[in-house]
Amino acid sequence: MPIDPAFWEGRRVLLTGHTGFKGAWLSLWLQRLGAEVIGLAHSAPAPPSLYEIAGVGERMHAEYAVDVRDRARVCEAVVDARPEVVAHLAAQPVVRRSLSDPVGTYEVNVMGTVNVLDAVRLQPGDVRAVLIVTSDKCYENSGGASGGGANGDGASSGGVGSLFREGDPLGGVDPYSSSKAAAEIVTAAYRRSFFAGAGTPNIASARAGNVIGGGDWGEGRLVPDAVRAVSDPAGAPLRVRRPQAIRPWQHVLNPLGGYLVLLQELWRSDAVASAWNFGPAAEEARTVRWVLERLGELWGGALRWEPLEGERFAEAERLALDSTHAARGLGWRPTWGLERGLEEVVRWHDAHRRGEEMRGFTTAQIERFTADTATATAR
Repeated sequence: MPIDPAFWEGRRVLLTGHTGFKGAWLSLWLQRLGAEVIGLAHSAPAPPSLYEIAGVGERMHAEYAVDVRDRARVCEAVVDARPEVVAHLAAQPVVRRSLSDPVGTYEVNVMGTVNVLDAVRLQPGDVRAVLIVTSDKCYENSGGASGGGANGDGASSGGVGSLFREGDPLGGVDPYSSSKAAAEIVTAAYRRSFFAGAGTPNIASARAGNVIGGGDWGEGRLVPDAVRAVSDPAGAPLRVRRPQAIRPWQHVLNPLGGYLVLLQELWRSDAVASAWNFGPAAEEARTVRWVLERLGELWGGALRWEPLEGERFAEAERLALDSTHAARGLGWRPTWGLERGLEEVVRWHDAHRRGEEMRGFTTAQIERFTADTATATAR
């Protein structure tokens, strides 16, 4: 099921969290497809940010400076925007931040989701498809892990060798993971209680994690930490907690492509109104060490790193998603493997350091990805 430009042309899309890393990439892609993209976010992130660097706001149809925790204003924005499609990406996305601010994490990730869904319930208008984006960290921890991840890229869900499928138990022993599980439960409850009848919007959730891509400066995540280390004038080495941990990294355009296809199908049928995993192929899961060594090669030896001694988190050794459901039900498969994804990350940040015009550069990456997807689909 390819992404259909004709479907998106002129489509009114409300995108929460459009100023964040994934939201900015998705905004640019939707703009390229000709959608009328309406953004809702509390504020632009602190610089540097992809939103600012790539000029995402320049071609937004409208923007609402609204915190998803403010139910009344979220409802007002939905009424005013009259979207046909809603994609909810706004979130508190950092595991370690959830340990220092658990209340804020639950307010944003759980009640923010409630507020968006309730705004659609109260004023459905033209809305026909709603996607709630959560995380692969929403699954129950079977191995006793506790938050943190490989430089923030992992999380507490799952034990050694965990391979999660959509029907597996939800849970999480840290605030971030459990808040994502709760958002999934809320989504399912709203779908069954309010959106199960004829003429109601179709609601789905998407679970993906460990995304990489140009323009990510997120705190405590491996690849952004590596970008900062390479740019550090002092040349200080990146300190890494668990070099042998295995994580399912994938380029951000892989799951975003899945989101777009899923939204198209939600518009057409309630048969896809459920939870979906979007993860890399099993053989693409790599150790932290492998990712760092490959980045070091791509940057010509400029990346220096060393194991971090002293600080310890009880983390899962391996996390992976089973995306068979998406492959069979949506025809979705990741287009770029990890090797290509890392190459594109390095190209993006090298271009940024050279002072290139980054909106055009970022859009060109989307165009290359789209062309590669079309070639792979035709085989």
